[in-house]
Amino acid sequence: MEDSVLMILPFSLQRILRNLPDEIDAKLEEIRIRENRPLEVVYRGAYRFLTGQGRPVVQPSLAYRPTREDCVKLLELLTDHSVYSFEEQMRSGYITVQGGHRIGLAGRTAVENGKVKIFKEISGFNVRIAREVRGAGDAVLPYLLDLPSLQLHHTLIVSPPQQGKTTLVRDLARLISYGDLQLSSGGRMAGRKVGIVDERSEIAACIKGVPRFDLGPRTDVLDGCPKAEGMMMMVRSLSPEVIVADEIGRPEDAEAIREALHAGVRLIATAHGTGLEDLSRRPILRELIRERIFSRYVVLGGKFGAGTLEAVYDGMGRRLTADLCAVPAGGEPPC
Repeated sequence: MEDSVLMILPFSLQRILRNLPDEIDAKLEEIRIRENRPLEVVYRGAYRFLTGQGRPVVQPSLAYRPTREDCVKLLELLTDHSVYSFEEQMRSGYITVQGGHRIGLAGRTAVENGKVKIFKEISGFNVRIAREVRGAGDAVLPYLLDLPSLQLHHTLIVSPPQQGKTTLVRDLARLISYGDLQLSSGGRMAGRKVGIVDERSEIAACIKGVPRFDLGPRTDVLDGCPKAEGMMMMVRSLSPEVIVADEIGRPEDAEAIREALHAGVRLIATAHGTGLEDLSRRPILRELIRERIFSRYVVLGGKFGAGTLEAVYDGMGRRLTADLCAVPAGGEPPC
């Protein structure tokens, strides 16, 4: 297991997880830590509980149950012994740590004016493992190239949670930044200046502002910056040719997207959903679809594992791939 994951866990949990079988460790997606309830791991759509010796079992009665002390120590490690300094992040229900791993929180909240003010008691943690998957964008990128203009299509990547959106967008940024892309016309596309607005610190996994993942040689990152404000900052001061942003959906995101497009910047963004019909139920995204802001929609799912490329559509909603397009992103162009 990666050191960046182990270092945020108390020793009692480190000892258990170091004994994970290699076939689970290599595919690990989540570690679910719930006070006085079975310790669980999720991998490639499957799950197992873990005994005190790190042995995966199906029966929850055999699993190790994290104690109150385990959870208190874990929170101290996640917040570097200063919960107060992480209150802003925690109000959103998560903490992002070095390595780009996001830790979801569960427990008792205090509410003020209808909004979460603070977590009063935290009794559950979901450690979501961030992984760099080189080649994840290989199957998708050919659909995003606008050959006549030698440009990229404005693209929205859509999937349910944990189906590879962030992994895909990270690798697309790398490929576009490096450039030297072979075109079907016989030419090649040079690298572009890429700007990543990494509000949740998951795409780049920055440590002290420096990306941990390889995002290409022509990429700049605004780490921990709100998307709408970050996109405008990028346009004003960093002159990107392509802006990458994760999980859009708020009114201010839509306005910033329009402004960036008017400035001639290409956009690649992600959103939660199961497809175009699902997106159209969300008012802000429905407006963007109606305005045909995006000329490519990439839909991911989990039919053959996280990151399965299920379909690509143009801005009119016409499918560009075959009816069955179920090859995990990172393989050969499937259709």
